[in-house]
Amino acid sequence: MIGISKLYCGQVEESDVLRYGRQSGKLPSHLLQFSKDKKPVVVWNMTKRCNLRCVHCYAQAVSLQGKDDISTEQAKAMIDDLAAYGCPVMLFSGGEPVVREDLVELAKHAKARGMRAVISTNGTLITPAKAKELREVGLSYVGISLDGLEEVHDHFRGVKGAFRQALKAIENCKAEGLKVGLRFTINKRNVSEIPGIFNLLRELEVPRACFYHLVYSGRGTELIKEDLDHAETRACVDLIMDETRKCFDMGQPKEILTVDNHADGPYVWMRLKREDPKRAEEVFRLLQYNEGNNSGRGIGCISWDGKVHADQFWREHVFGNVLERPFSEIWDDPKIELLHKLKDKKAHVGGRCAKCQFLNICGGNFRARAEAYYGDEWAQDPACYLTDEEIGIK
Repeated sequence: MIGISKLYCGQVEESDVLRYGRQSGKLPSHLLQFSKDKKPVVVWNMTKRCNLRCVHCYAQAVSLQGKDDISTEQAKAMIDDLAAYGCPVMLFSGGEPVVREDLVELAKHAKARGMRAVISTNGTLITPAKAKELREVGLSYVGISLDGLEEVHDHFRGVKGAFRQALKAIENCKAEGLKVGLRFTINKRNVSEIPGIFNLLRELEVPRACFYHLVYSGRGTELIKEDLDHAETRACVDLIMDETRKCFDMGQPKEILTVDNHADGPYVWMRLKREDPKRAEEVFRLLQYNEGNNSGRGIGCISWDGKVHADQFWREHVFGNVLERPFSEIWDDPKIELLHKLKDKKAHVGGRCAKCQFLNICGGNFRARAEAYYGDEWAQDPACYLTDEEIGIK
């Protein structure tokens, strides 16, 4: 992820990062992307069940009926291993994590083991009572998906009324003092909604939003034609930077991040070179600390059935199963060739990525997207919108 507010608006200085020694166990959540040890943030898709029918769902979620594969006790054992291994954050996701009755119990267990617990949710099930439970656990963050204003969001979610329910969830979380933010997946159908989302951030006093570039995974593979082209992506990232700056200028600063396209880092740096060369120098060092995409290294995923993946979008490759072997053993196993190579992607990527002058701050961008598009996990990322001239190969 690329912190637009951190980098472009100067919300984070290099000294802020160095003060903590860049160790993930000591860094505050908003600085974790700059850690040196890259202990993995683990996304656990704790259920495949969901009450909505989102057209871009990477998990291809199913209806509420059915039984979850991992029991409460098995989940606690898994969390114990992750905590002992040093994973700083447990992100409970789905499907819809709130459909699991033991969500609060498991989040509390993660907190008791020293991890930070966050959830990614559609928000429709977060009642005032549920928000209170989550606050009492000490949840660090609630990310609520909102892919546009009412008409567009309800279309994406497949259920009329989902938008209004999500707004109620935001208010319920705020009433309990929970940090809450928005998650927005960018595509052709909703890119024009971005200014409206920023208006919502200001009106509802929501402190954070993550804008996700589309990944061709799950149902998202059917939306490849809905992805922005390179010129549209550049315009979108500029719009997000402009809107973020507007918030700061209005005295309502927000924490804004873009996710899943690490070309955004060099793009922010290039814009700063034109606007504020001195700040651009510091941003370049921060981007080097970030190291770009960290699938298989600084982020990992455990599916609803216990399978371990490099990230939550890339399920074509399974490295093991936590019901058979601890995550910590799987993650460090040098015999798992792809996982081992992902620890140093720069030595293996091909195409434009291999020659790019920004390889050390982008990390070869998103391997799941390269494989989905080219059938080769080491090919160049088709969503990189930087020109040959900009990346130094022409």
